[in-house]
Amino acid sequence: MSATRRMIPNVRPPAGIVIFAICLPAIVLGGPAMLQANPSLADAVTGVQPKVVKIYGAGGIQGLEAYQSGFLISADGHILTTWSYVLDTADDSVGVTLSDGRRFEARVVGNDPRLEIAVLKIDARDLPYFALDQAVEIAAGARVLAFSNLFGVATGNEWVSVQRGVVMARTQLSARRGAFKTTYDGPVYVLDAMTNNPGATGGVLTDRRGRLVAILGKELTNAQTNTWLNYAVPITELNSAVVDILAGKTRPRAASRDNVKKPKEPIQLQMFGLHLVPDILAKTPPFIDDVDPESPAYLAGLRPDDLVLFVNDRVVGSCKALLEELTFVDRLDAVRITVQRGQELMEVTLEARP
Repeated sequence: MSATRRMIPNVRPPAGIVIFAICLPAIVLGGPAMLQANPSLADAVTGVQPKVVKIYGAGGIQGLEAYQSGFLISADGHILTTWSYVLDTADDSVGVTLSDGRRFEARVVGNDPRLEIAVLKIDARDLPYFALDQAVEIAAGARVLAFSNLFGVATGNEWVSVQRGVVMARTQLSARRGAFKTTYDGPVYVLDAMTNNPGATGGVLTDRRGRLVAILGKELTNAQTNTWLNYAVPITELNSAVVDILAGKTRPRAASRDNVKKPKEPIQLQMFGLHLVPDILAKTPPFIDDVDPESPAYLAGLRPDDLVLFVNDRVVGSCKALLEELTFVDRLDAVRITVQRGQELMEVTLEARP
């Protein structure tokens, strides 16, 4: 423990802080020698901590933790995190606690289910943040730091946990092969530390100097080998999607409907031969309940139990949102619909039948 104290001089986290994995053998074994080789470890930790937030929302029942992590990406309170059930609240607002203990109600600005990310916004100014355009790419063998509120151990003004690890590989997450239950199908960093724990999703991965590298992913188990995957998604793969979200390109239409003129004869879902599940909840997911034989939807390959995610690149998180989005589409126009079937995404273009 004495070696651990020498490693992080002048770091005085708030009372109750848990610096997880600063006590990992990989660090303790380095002792004073590692301190000399890496003089800025303490500076990296203290520099990153104010940019990481604790998020609280839906959940709370067995197996569904009501918390996760995120990090600031603008001085005006924008937060990047992972899209999950925690953010799926009835009023689209979640609780956010900063590293100094300040609490805010955050609203969901937008999300991209294909990349499993979301952007939140709190009413704050002059906050420390990560600039996404300054994210760095690293290679296998690079040492990294993972910051997250794993297991929800940090509350109030306590710092989140820190884990030190090494990038084992940069590889492709082959979600469509059915090995992992995720819609993301792209590059990931595979880590040697156990970073993807409950509450860790949405946390930040930095290099040894505290520079932004990636966002920690969800808990994933390989369905074929029943082994856990510890991984993070490179920020460079998410930049354009975050820019689109901030620009409102993936926001629900309701946010800007007052400035958009509706057509006189809008399209209706039945014109495609589609029928949704009964809308009985405040935010009933837009699952397809039935498809008429030989209808445009049937010929395009849509089937019952498909989940509609996008209509013309607009996120539709409920049956009500889907039907509302169609009121902005003329019946003579084609409609692009993206659905999720199992763990695979499929996009089709539909035209209303006469």
